[in-house]
Amino acid sequence: MASDLPPQEILRRKRDGARLSAGEIGALVAGVASGDLSDAQVGAFAMAAFLKGLDRDETVALTRAMTASGRTLNWDDLPGPVVDKHSTGGVGDTVSLLLAPALAACGACVPMIAGRGLGHTGGTVDKLEAIPGYAVRPGLDALRATVRDVGCAIVGQTPDLAPADGRLYAIRDVTGTVEAIPLLTSSILSKKLAAGLGGLAMDVKTGSGAFMPAYDDARRLATSLVEVARGAGLPTVALLTDMDQPLAHVAGNALETAHAVAILTGRRSDARLMEVTLALGAEALLLAGLTDDAAAGRATLARAFASGAAAERFGRMGAALGGPVDLMERPDAHLAAAPVVVEVAPESPGRVVRIEVRALGLAVVGLGGGRTRPDQTIDPAVGLDQLALVGAEVGPGRPLARVHARDAATADRAAAAVRRAYEIGDGAAAAERPLIQERIA
Repeated sequence: MASDLPPQEILRRKRDGARLSAGEIGALVAGVASGDLSDAQVGAFAMAAFLKGLDRDETVALTRAMTASGRTLNWDDLPGPVVDKHSTGGVGDTVSLLLAPALAACGACVPMIAGRGLGHTGGTVDKLEAIPGYAVRPGLDALRATVRDVGCAIVGQTPDLAPADGRLYAIRDVTGTVEAIPLLTSSILSKKLAAGLGGLAMDVKTGSGAFMPAYDDARRLATSLVEVARGAGLPTVALLTDMDQPLAHVAGNALETAHAVAILTGRRSDARLMEVTLALGAEALLLAGLTDDAAAGRATLARAFASGAAAERFGRMGAALGGPVDLMERPDAHLAAAPVVVEVAPESPGRVVRIEVRALGLAVVGLGGGRTRPDQTIDPAVGLDQLALVGAEVGPGRPLARVHARDAATADRAAAAVRRAYEIGDGAAAAERPLIQERIA
């Protein structure tokens, strides 16, 4: 039901802490999408929601209204259940490139609408754009055909999916209201609901490299996501995962894509990255009804990796979306490599006791591997690899990392940033935090 109140009266009510009806929220969202609400009014709503909060029902109403502000997808013609995963972002997080094809090999259908990097965190779309020819916005017909034929397609958001969220997010970004948990929740979920999912596995990160470093804040976000998603009709499970050290030993777009290809084809292993991939994948298979038990789901996914079935799906997905047909066999022939590679030695030998992970992500941005403004072009070749993790011995012959740079000057600056990000000690490292910290369902 629409509201008969003018926008300024609805804004005044929320300013004063009143609970808005679904009709009032729907009227505001309609004005956001149509442009009838000015930027000042949209900013006023964001600030009122930030300061006064939105309860669960209000957040569900906001999520549903933003979902309905544009196109919604329907996958009734697909042969399997439709599921996806979403991460709040981190450093070295290449889970999506591994998990989407593995889930497809297990019988799920995965239309994954992914995002670009934000701040110090890497973006799945940026990693895929390191693959020559890969179309991250292929059009609806190509997206449907790829999901139907391959079982998965990882693409970027199109402007017609939850357009009200696009405008609201842009205004939140410049009004100091990005961190409002109800607005974060509705922003993430409106796009997933518009994608027509039947289940969603959420990876909410906490620690120095996370968007929300504090555990309690990350837990509140995870709880909000699960409760609101289920209130809006989308079965969802969230895992709280550690980002007090990089998830993988690499950070950078082509480097992470090459790392994923090497893992898929069995040429490389990465225990932390695979642990989160299997944990999230098991939750997705449970939501899809393709397994009755998390342990059995993990085993099924492990077989998809070991048999090469996941690699085969990734290769077919890339080729279907315009990438090279021999990417899995010859990744070095297609993925860009930086001309300058420099080992970063520690100032003194010892053991890694702590990592400021956000600083590592910002070092990649400084190399040109991320954006400092929305229109900036990314250099896919630059980044970091051979990242030492907590507890590792470093010193002569055992670097903190390797820098991949476009020139010597940027390599030197990145190397200095990497050294500052690591704390080296003489004794034993502190006990490592659990990688999977909590399950919220």
